[in-house]
Amino acid sequence: MFRILFLTPEIPGNTGNAIRLAAITGAELHLVEPLGFDFSDAKLRRAGLDYHDLAVVTVHKTLEAAWLALAPERVYAFTSDGEVNYTDIAYQPGDVLMFGRESDGLPEDVKHDPLVTSRVRLPMMPSLRSLNLANAASIAIFEAWRQNDFAGAQIQA
Repeated sequence: MFRILFLTPEIPGNTGNAIRLAAITGAELHLVEPLGFDFSDAKLRRAGLDYHDLAVVTVHKTLEAAWLALAPERVYAFTSDGEVNYTDIAYQPGDVLMFGRESDGLPEDVKHDPLVTSRVRLPMMPSLRSLNLANAASIAIFEAWRQNDFAGAQIQA
């Protein structure tokens, strides 16, 4: 389905929440090192609850290694200075939704990488800096999934 890519995440709770998000939505979660934690971190385990074994999580040594493994056709870089609103994209299965680390987002060279299809923003109130990483990924993945009729989901009647 969709692929979430966290570039050098720093906070274990955010990645734990993203593990749970990936399991629930059928997305893959890709993490690029260095990570600000290890997988034995109690906060990571607690945030992910018992979803760790239900999620597809891959750790890549470098962004270049992630690109090789993902072979992405379309990469959407979520950033506060994006030029496209996240709801203006027609998401397709296989799309990569990329997010930067909590302290400073995506580096300029990554935002302008030739593999990046578009720099995307989530609307926010003026003068506010950013949204929590796990929350931003949740908003984006649910919009992509919604546009694809929640493929694979168990829909309650």
